[in-house]
Amino acid sequence: MTTETTTAHRTGRFLPQLIKFGAVGAVGFGVNLVVFNVMLLIVLRNVEHRTIYATIIATVIAILTNWIGNRYWAFSGQRQDNAAREGVEFFAVSLATGTGIPLLCVWVSHYLLGMVGPVADNISANVVGLAVGMLFRFALYRWWVFSPVRAEKTKAKAGTTTAVVTPEPATTTGSTLARTPDSGLVGD
Repeated sequence: MTTETTTAHRTGRFLPQLIKFGAVGAVGFGVNLVVFNVMLLIVLRNVEHRTIYATIIATVIAILTNWIGNRYWAFSGQRQDNAAREGVEFFAVSLATGTGIPLLCVWVSHYLLGMVGPVADNISANVVGLAVGMLFRFALYRWWVFSPVRAEKTKAKAGTTTAVVTPEPATTTGSTLARTPDSGLVGD
């Protein structure tokens, strides 16, 4: 396999994956929103700190939904043979970015800014928190959990493929940076 560094080729692989990730995320967002509001307004109605509990429960259920969508659709070409390791990594990233960031936003909204109520809770958890978390999740899924390099190494160790990377010819300028081959985006 040769290293392909054209912008059009990298964009051609990156954009469809980003769109699929966004679609999976939209489904996860819908699951999160429904579960969050059912927990907040019905199930945990009389529980102290119900917003925090509703955020945790909704996010965990959305993470399960997203793992299935990302593993079998958005990142299906790079999924690892070791599903247990991939699942642990996926849940670690998702919990850190999908629970930690929205919880921090809810905490700031509630306890620092004094914004209490279903609208403020939804904005802090489901708009600000999930949007910021999404940026971190995509990067970590793409370049760590579902890394194409790791997938190729796993397959090569199993003997299913032999990947040979041919670097670009180095340029003749005096700069070390200029002589370093451009391997494109990290993980490509």
